Formats: sequence, structure tokens, C-alpha cells
Amino acid sequence: MAVEYDLVVIGGGSAGLVAASAAAQLKAKVALVEKEDRLGGDCLHYGCVPSKSLIHAGRVAHLTRQGKVFGVHTAEPTINMAEAMGHVHRVIEHIQEHDSTERFESLGVEVIYGQGQFQDKRTFVVEGRPLRARAFIIATGSRPGLPPIEGLQQAGYLTNLTVFSLEYCPPSLAVIGAGPIGCELGQALSRLGATVTIIASRDQIMPKEDPEAAAVVQQQLEAEGIQVLTQSRAEKVTVIDGKKHVQVGDRTLVVDQILLATGRVPNVDDLNLAAAGVAVDKQGLRVNAKLQTTNPRIYGAGDVIGGYQFTHVAGYEATVALQNALIFPSKTTDYRVVPWATFTDPELARVGLTEAQARSRYGDDVRVLKQGFNQVDRALAEAAGIGFSKLIVRGNGEILGAHLVGPAAGELIHEVVFAMSQNLKVTALKSFIHIYPTLAEVNSKAALLFTKENYAKNTFLQGLLRRFFNLRRRLA
Repeated sequence: MAVEYDLVVIGGGSAGLVAASAAAQLKAKVALVEKEDRLGGDCLHYGCVPSKSLIHAGRVAHLTRQGKVFGVHTAEPTINMAEAMGHVHRVIEHIQEHDSTERFESLGVEVIYGQGQFQDKRTFVVEGRPLRARAFIIATGSRPGLPPIEGLQQAGYLTNLTVFSLEYCPPSLAVIGAGPIGCELGQALSRLGATVTIIASRDQIMPKEDPEAAAVVQQQLEAEGIQVLTQSRAEKVTVIDGKKHVQVGDRTLVVDQILLATGRVPNVDDLNLAAAGVAVDKQGLRVNAKLQTTNPRIYGAGDVIGGYQFTHVAGYEATVALQNALIFPSKTTDYRVVPWATFTDPELARVGLTEAQARSRYGDDVRVLKQGFNQVDRALAEAAGIGFSKLIVRGNGEILGAHLVGPAAGELIHEVVFAMSQNLKVTALKSFIHIYPTLAEVNSKAALLFTKENYAKNTFLQGLLRRFFNLRRRLA
């Protein structure tokens, strides 16, 4: 039976927009379905864009307070939260132009707004309108998870969906969850005037990160007055005289507001996936390496499939799913080199294996090259000499992973990402000239340690060079 579309993309967030725009530019007939009344998804409206905008506002306030370090003395900054949020929403509105309905329609995408669900394996129905296609890509994203805390629902709370609508900064705030979202927003709101406590269930914040790197961030949070409770869980919330009382073990936190940052849940509930023959689990859609679901005509990309829940990964997965859906299902995903960053201050960035993972896999054939920012002149000039670059390598110089914590770590990680993606040895990071003075020297200095350590271990070469220089002096 003939179908109306080459591709129907369900979800107008990061993955969906990449898939729909690329498919249309390839001259496929494409429909893009979005249940909200605007495109852009979580990243634009509730995630990456607003959070980084608010983080920058907090950083400006922090730098103002730190001016005395550089001989610049100012009064304590006055924070107007409504104006800070105005900056956040102006940024969203500016980027929204790129993600507008008009732009996508100009590319040839048919944009359809409304709630939809599958009727069968080849039909998706939106507000009563059936859409039949040769292939589908589900890119419906995720939403904040709600932990089972007694009284939380009744007490009320913020998530990333609501925090950017604040018109004032809460005087006191409990952040439940110490992953990237909790740490980023906790620090930003602290710098904008809130007294913040972060509740971490593990023995460190950001448990997926290198423990030593996470410790640097935690030390900075605490130095700024943020209380961090590790190995702790919020058990109960009650409201007394307008204040939220959060029971954490044997202590009670009395706060004005609660921010939840306890993980994400895939948006699969309302799609009637059973009718389409698509299997799901608690992570989201079950997909193979080609991003096919259990119905080979239907693909998944982005947060809805679990895995790496980052905008840049969603975009990558969209390109894989698109090629397989439109042309031929031959391309597989490759997650060998996936970088990410947490935009606290200092920033924390990572790619590849941790030291523990590397030693588990390669045993004694693992070397750790660590260079502190306290020996990088540009960092010292900016009073930002905390943190380090840690490169995890094998004895042959293969880069297994990198962990940077410090100024601009999210930018500096990319030369390591490039080296890993091109299968270059760690010595490649020192083989080209770095501008002086720049923060990027931290990576070349770390890589130089590999050569220095090899030389220190090679007593034969040291002896040979000694004899060579002795001979040269005698013949001079």
C-alpha cells in the first residue's frame, strides 16, 4: 500500500529537528509532529539554553564579588531575578527563530502540532489525522523523574521545567540530586542569592565523573557557602508556616523551595507503542545498534532511548537513524568517543574511560598523566589555577580517556576528543605549537609528561646520551 510520507518524525526537540531538517534537504517528504505549540524541545526551553544563560548571570554576580582579588572594589551586587530571567528568555527567543515553524516549513517540512499515538505498525494518528509513512523516528525526549518522597507532591517543588519561570530567587533552597543539573543550578541560584543545600545520595557529587575531579567541584561549591550532604536522602517533606521541612536522615532542612534533579524518565507513555510493535523498558525504547526498535520501520533517537542524554548525542543519533530510515539500514552507532561537560565553576569535562574503568580493562598497562592548572600561566593570571587535566593512556600512548576540571574545561576537552576520534597517540597533543599564554597549554603539558616519564625509565638512552655529549665536548 502506498504511503504519504517518506518519514514521520515524532518530537520537535534536538534529535527530531536534526532528522526532519536533514531529511527535507535530501528532498524526502517529511512530517514533523510536536505535541507542544512550539519547536525546540527540552534543550531550548528547559535545559541547555536557559540553564547556561542563568549560569552566566550567576557568574557575573560572582565575579563582581571577587573583584577585590584584582583590586576592583565594588559594593555587594543587587540581584534582580526578574531581569536575570529576562536575559534567559531573550536568549531562548533569539534561538527560537532558528527553530521556528516558518523556518522548517521553508525547508519543506510539514510541521504538525498535536498529541498523537500509533494506530498500527505503519500509522501514527495526530488529533484524528492518520499519518502513514515508510519509516518513523521517535524523538520524544524525557522529563524529570519524581522520587518517592513522602509529602513532596503536596509541598510542591521546582524542576528544570519550572525553575526558569521564577520571578524571585528563593531565600533558601534544597536541591535533591547532585548530578549535573543539581550542581549547575544549585551553584547558579546560590550566586544569585539563595542559601543552598545539595542532597547527594552517593559518596560524591556527580557520581559518573572521576572522583578526584568531582571533589574539586565540591570543594568550590562548599567554599562559596553551599552545603553538600553526601550519602544522604530526602525522606519526607512537610510544610509548616509556609516553610518546607525536608527530613534528611536525622536532620531537618527548613527551606523556602525545593529543586528536584533526580534523573529523567523517557516520554513513551502516550504513544500506544504496543500497537506499533515497539518494545520499551525503564530506560526507554529498546533499540539495536542501528537505532531500530523492535519494529524495524520505527527508529529512536535522543533521550527517549536512554543512554547518553545530551543534546549533541541526540543530534548524532538523529543522523544515524535518518540515514538508516531513508536510505538503507546499514549504519551503526559508535559511542567510543562521547564527550560531555558540566558547566559548574569550575567546569568539569570528560571523554572516554575513567582511571578505574581503564585499570579494570587493561590492568597495569595504564598510565595517568596529570597536569594542574596551577602550573598554567594563563590560569594564574586570571586567578583560576584550580583543577587539572588528567589523561588516561596505555603504555603505547593510546588515549583511553580524559578528565578536565578547571576554567573552560568544556572547551579544552575538544583537542583530546579530536585526538581520540582520529586514533592519535597522546604525544600528538604536544606535537603542535600552542599559543602562549592560553589555558590549552594544560593538555600539552599533560601530554609532555608521557615523554618525560618514558625518558626517566630508559636508563640505556640516558647513558647513551651522556656518552654522546661527553664525546661532543671532547671534540669541540
